[in-house]
Amino acid sequence: MKMIRGCPSTSMDDYQLNHTTIIRHAARNFPEREVVYKTAKGVERYSYKEAYNRIERLANALVQLGVKPGERVGVLDWNSRRFFESYFAIPGIGAVLLQLNLRVSPDELVYVANHSEAKYLFVDESLLSLAEEMAPKLSNVVAFVVMTDKKPDELKTSLSPVYYYEEMLQNASAGYEWPVIDETSAYSACYTSGTTGKPKGVYYSHRCIYIHAMMYALYAGLSCRDTLVQLVPMFHAQGWGIWQSAVFMGAKIVLPGRYSLEDVDSIVRLMVEEKMTVTNGAPALFTPFLNYIERMEKKPDFTGARIISGATEPPLSTMKGWRDLTGAKFIHIYGATETAPICLCNVLSPDLEARLSDDEKWELMKKQGIPVTGIDVKLVDVEGKEVPRDGKTAGEILVKGPWITGSYYNDDRSQASFVDGYWKSADAGAIDENGYVKIVDRYKDLIKSGGEWISSVDLENAIAAHPSVEEATVIGLKHPKWEERPLALVVKMQGEQHSTVTEQDIIDFIAPKFARWQLPDKVKFVEAIKKTSVGKFDKKRIRNDYAEEYINP
Repeated sequence: MKMIRGCPSTSMDDYQLNHTTIIRHAARNFPEREVVYKTAKGVERYSYKEAYNRIERLANALVQLGVKPGERVGVLDWNSRRFFESYFAIPGIGAVLLQLNLRVSPDELVYVANHSEAKYLFVDESLLSLAEEMAPKLSNVVAFVVMTDKKPDELKTSLSPVYYYEEMLQNASAGYEWPVIDETSAYSACYTSGTTGKPKGVYYSHRCIYIHAMMYALYAGLSCRDTLVQLVPMFHAQGWGIWQSAVFMGAKIVLPGRYSLEDVDSIVRLMVEEKMTVTNGAPALFTPFLNYIERMEKKPDFTGARIISGATEPPLSTMKGWRDLTGAKFIHIYGATETAPICLCNVLSPDLEARLSDDEKWELMKKQGIPVTGIDVKLVDVEGKEVPRDGKTAGEILVKGPWITGSYYNDDRSQASFVDGYWKSADAGAIDENGYVKIVDRYKDLIKSGGEWISSVDLENAIAAHPSVEEATVIGLKHPKWEERPLALVVKMQGEQHSTVTEQDIIDFIAPKFARWQLPDKVKFVEAIKKTSVGKFDKKRIRNDYAEEYINP
């Protein structure tokens, strides 16, 4: 890209965009707005002013602990107030908050901690056993901080040396003079969920996340009158970043802590009681939520509320159901760890809306959307040429912009993932004449389940290591709940000693290396696996053969 230099400005261009500025201004301008958080005791709340006072104390405690600028501080936690506070205090002293994705395996978490050279590890009390499992394998961690309301003598842990979050805050000084941090410094880091081999590190700058927060606030229409229920885990891609936009605008925030699909009733009640106006998540959440609402005698009134939906295409029945029963509107988005993560947002311009029928509008709402302001997106064919904007021709989605990663951290795979300043998404999509992008396929054999990627190659390699396996392949098949789920095809070794191996034997063999949700739903033993003319597994034909496996079992 050609760059020219014009007349010098008189603006304060050296005024740095620092992440902690967001909470500092929120506490000043909207001191009484609430941060609501769920704990084991129930729903609790405090104000932005009170949160900011704790954040300042945490900053002092971090300095006292010995945390230095640039050092990585890992956090193992759910959507809690302590995670909320850590997100501002750790980057505020110049260190880097390392997001540790609880959806990946312990081995992958260890890899991430070691690759990032994390020096400190903050861990929620409920995750102590995970931290204790990781601890002997951590190369650089010099101290652990336990996040709990309990007193130190009420907990037992093998972690050492260990400190206690609340005790640290109690002993820390009030008030903190925030340093000015070079805005190109990393504020946080997140690693991809092992899509091809080991996870890859994305280090977000203060500038990146500050601009992303502003953009997201505008496209989501956030204001200080909103109430955000933060459903997306804050431990991966900063929970899609919308909660930071909520702080930016002084909105009320609701943090549900740890929850699962078994907690549908409590989450819906929380939305109703706290008067939710904005929330975010995958259709895998909102469909069961809708099913629960359908059974409620009195339907909640979410008129005007926005449901930010990503990860997979939301079913029309889900979008229409939420509108008809509650008055809430879906906004479809697209992004990735590498894009901070929002780069496409499905907003309907008034001019386009005026000439579309209702059915056409619903079909358009299913698309991932248009590039948000500041982001450049293009779709290219295998030769790198842009595909026509006909809504049909598929091309790989390439993205660049001020909050898009330009490389992976200390990783030689960067060269294959970036071209001409663009990040290569490995997703194939089509773009229509109005600029709306729809994901139609993937160039790589990745499996997307519940909004997270699963590497078929990693699963194949793990299965093939079993002594009774001759060869194995893994494919992603359509699933009514999770979009896709893995299916493994296995050819046994010849010989009587191998004939008794079972599906459960295979699952048990690979289970230590993967998170439970990454494991194949089924393992099928076959005589042979179809291959291409050059000897590779013919996954296209195999997918066609088993297309109905999870749809019509």
